[in-house]
Amino acid sequence: MTNDRAAALDRRNLLLAGGGLLLAGAARPAAAQKAKPIKVAAIYTVPVEQQWVSRIHKALNAAKDRGDITYKWSENVANTDYERVMRQYAEEGNDLIVGEVFGVERAARKAAAEYPKVAFLMGSSFGPSKPNFSVFDNWIHEPSYLTGMVAGRVTKSNLIGMVGGYAIPEVNRLMHAFMNGARSVNPNVKFMVTFINSWYDPPKAKEAAFAMIDRGADIMYAERFGVSDAAKERGVKAIGNVIDTSAQYPGVILASALWHMEPTIDKAIANVVAGTFEPQDYGIYSYMAHGGASLVVDEKLVPAAVVAEVRAKEKEILDGLFRVDVNDAEPKSTI
Repeated sequence: MTNDRAAALDRRNLLLAGGGLLLAGAARPAAAQKAKPIKVAAIYTVPVEQQWVSRIHKALNAAKDRGDITYKWSENVANTDYERVMRQYAEEGNDLIVGEVFGVERAARKAAAEYPKVAFLMGSSFGPSKPNFSVFDNWIHEPSYLTGMVAGRVTKSNLIGMVGGYAIPEVNRLMHAFMNGARSVNPNVKFMVTFINSWYDPPKAKEAAFAMIDRGADIMYAERFGVSDAAKERGVKAIGNVIDTSAQYPGVILASALWHMEPTIDKAIANVVAGTFEPQDYGIYSYMAHGGASLVVDEKLVPAAVVAEVRAKEKEILDGLFRVDVNDAEPKSTI
C-alpha cells in the first residue's frame, strides 16, 4: 500500500444522497453516443475469485451475457505494472476500463487523463477527477451493521474476533458498522481486531482467526478468506462479508453483508452508451436503497426473534429512517 491511503479519510463527505458526486466543470470524455456492445476491459490486482473483485467480475459478465458489452480482463496485475496495462487497454480502443487503483492512485489518474475519450471507472479511496476518471467503492456498511446485530445477539462469550486485510477506509468502515450494530443490542460485547496486511492470504487469515478463537471468541467476522475455515474447524460461528459463502460453510455462517456491483456497472455502461459519462462518484450505487448491498441471514441458525429485530432495522434503513454511521478510522481491539 502507498501513502495515498493517508489522505483517504477526507473523501467520506463527498457522497451525495442523490446519486454520487459530479465534478463541477468536468469535461465529458466522449460526447457521442455508442452502439452496444461497447468494449470493456478490467484490470485486477488479485485473482478474480477474491471476494471484492469477484463482485465486479460477476457484474461485468452479466452485462456481457446480455449483449451490452464485450469483456476482457487481466488478473494478478502488480501495482508496478498497472499503469502499463491501463495504457494498453486504452490504446486497444476500449470504451470503458474498470479496475481498482488503491495502490496506484496518482499514476492511474495521470494515465487516464491522457486518454480523454476513454471512460475509466476505478475502485478508489479518493474522489473522481476530470476529464474521465470515475470512482466507486463497496459501501456495504448498512448490511454490515445488521450482521453486527445478529452477532451481538447470538454470542455467548461476548467476545467476537475480527480479521481484516488492510486497515484502510474500505475495510475500516465495514468493521466499525459491524461493531456498532453488535453494541446496539449487546453493550457487553468485546472485540479482538487484527489485520493480515494482504488481500489474499487465506492461511494467514486462518491462523489469525485460530488465535482469537483460542482466546474465547465464539463468533468470527470473516472479512478475508480463511477465517470461516478456522471457524468451521473449531466449531464456532462466522459472519460473512461481500459474498455469500454459507453453502461452502453449512452451519457456520450466521449472516452476511453482500455487495452487488451490478447497479454501479450498469449505470456506467448506460452513461457510456448515451455519451454522458462524466467523472462521478458511483459509491452511492452500493447502498441498499439502490440494490448495491443486501443482507442474508441463515434463519436455521439465528433465532426468529433476532431475525425479526434485524429485519425491522433493515426496513428503517430502506425507509430512510435510520442512517448507519461511517467511520473510516482504524478499528481497535476492545479487550
